[in-house]
Amino acid sequence: MSEVRRTLEKHLQAIIEADLATYHATTAEDLRLYEWYVTPHRIDGLPFHDFLMTEAARPDSAAQALDPTPASGASGDKARVRFDLANYDEQVYGDAAICSYTLLVSSGTPSGVTVRSHNESRVLVRQAGHWKVVHVHKSPAWNAPFSPPGA
Repeated sequence: MSEVRRTLEKHLQAIIEADLATYHATTAEDLRLYEWYVTPHRIDGLPFHDFLMTEAARPDSAAQALDPTPASGASGDKARVRFDLANYDEQVYGDAAICSYTLLVSSGTPSGVTVRSHNESRVLVRQAGHWKVVHVHKSPAWNAPFSPPGA
């Protein structure tokens, strides 16, 4: 496994675990994101995700940082969550790397297991010898039109 992928997986695991210290260590302060299921606009900086992860970590919340609106919605009924990177591809150009994949987020609850997916590209740059995520772009993992099937 490449150093870039190890950093990316550490970054994603930090989000799941609401580990702000590791998230900050693997993310540039001037982070830019497009998260289609959150807002149709660009999100700038770390405070947005700091809030999401802090709220998801609360014991009275069913939210998960990679799934802020879980289907169960029951507070305190946290799902067990894991992620997989399907069709992972990595392009490295000196101190810049582009990772593209389909993110699969599996959640286990008393009512069963669900898997959500979306396509992602994450750009990392090497800063002071460490890879950091600087840009994220997410898109739906289904064909157009915009709305998912059955919506």
